[in-house]
Amino acid sequence: MTTSCSAGLFVTVEGIDGAGKTTQISKLKAALENQGRQVCVTREPGGDELGETVRHLLLSGTAVDRAELLLFLAARAQNTDRVIVPALQAGAIVLCDRYIDSSTAYQGYGRGLDPGHIEALNTFATDALMPDITILLDISPTTGLVRQSVHSAMEREGEQFLTRVRQGFHTIAQNSAGRIVVLDAAIPVNDLHAQMLQLVNQRLSAKSASGATVKRGVNI
Repeated sequence: MTTSCSAGLFVTVEGIDGAGKTTQISKLKAALENQGRQVCVTREPGGDELGETVRHLLLSGTAVDRAELLLFLAARAQNTDRVIVPALQAGAIVLCDRYIDSSTAYQGYGRGLDPGHIEALNTFATDALMPDITILLDISPTTGLVRQSVHSAMEREGEQFLTRVRQGFHTIAQNSAGRIVVLDAAIPVNDLHAQMLQLVNQRLSAKSASGATVKRGVNI
């Protein structure tokens, strides 16, 4: 199947917990809306009722590794079709807290599942919809854990696990240099916000100039 979406902008924000994704997405949304732009914020897992139900299941921390991956993928497929694509078709900027790279980093490099299999499953779950830009907020696991008052099931795996995840994110970024921009999440909040806003505005200008559309399609 192949479809096209109008030229909204698809932005994903990645990083280990404690990197400040929620804070930065909120600030970015406000700044873009102040520019008069339409913004849709979503998260993974989440996005709609089904996705939030899956989120609740995952937070229990009882799923085995393969089940955990498949639950994330189910929520991603739902979020893509029910939230992300309609917003892009309406010309909105979509800010998504986590997307395909989190599965590769956490379930692949963190849990030890095959990253190649995860990539193929991600393509199927999203119908090959890729972000226009991914902003990776990079921070050490030690700092990330200190910043969190309540630790998720992933964080309870400890620093060694999160170190593998962080290294996984770095490897993914190196292999996707045209899409992923790595920013230091340890700098002051407002400085980081300014960098993110500049990146998004640059991509908006470039996409507007090219008249690009968002294309989807996968055959498996």
